[in-house]
Amino acid sequence: MGPRRPFRITAISVFAFLCALAFVAFRGAGRWLVREDPLASADEIVVLSGSMPARAEEAGKIFQMGYAREIWVSRADSPREKLESQGIHFLGEEDYNRAILVHEGVPEADLHIFPQPIVNTQQEIEEISGQMRHDGKTTVIIVTSPPHTRRVRALWTKVVGSGLRLIVRGAPEDPFDADHWWRDTRDTFAVVREIMGLLNTWLGLIVRPHS
Repeated sequence: MGPRRPFRITAISVFAFLCALAFVAFRGAGRWLVREDPLASADEIVVLSGSMPARAEEAGKIFQMGYAREIWVSRADSPREKLESQGIHFLGEEDYNRAILVHEGVPEADLHIFPQPIVNTQQEIEEISGQMRHDGKTTVIIVTSPPHTRRVRALWTKVVGSGLRLIVRGAPEDPFDADHWWRDTRDTFAVVREIMGLLNTWLGLIVRPHS
């Protein structure tokens, strides 16, 4: 046996191990992104924008189970002002989410829409925590899509800290397939977006939301 053969065997073994590790990480990325908390009593429930109607439907169910007494809905950035200045009536996602929640049995008096439009999750969390501090609230249940739950938790830790308590829940009716996410373009884009968002959070939010 030549002096280089043991080195080749070791190199091939290490390469095979790294390939197997990468394969396991790739397969498990979708499941790893799902990071939910057990339900518990809270001051309010918040529906993040996106994945309509699954998020609002789940928020309505949590409300009906008695975990909180009010629901807040994010207002996504939209061309509302420009369209209405042209005489075109515009219904935003928040309007549909409100209608879904009413359909789920949530009283209109217990529904609120955040006043400021947002463009990303970081801004949503800043608005939620600011409103909570203004109202003297301490605990919130945030409802989002399953692959978005880990990033919501990471952003909350980065932006808000430990002063306010977060319970994050994924909407089970969201069609995300955590075990086979690479088979569908929607799920693939979701995983890539979430991983990039997590990297940005861990690096200190160096990529800022557009204005």
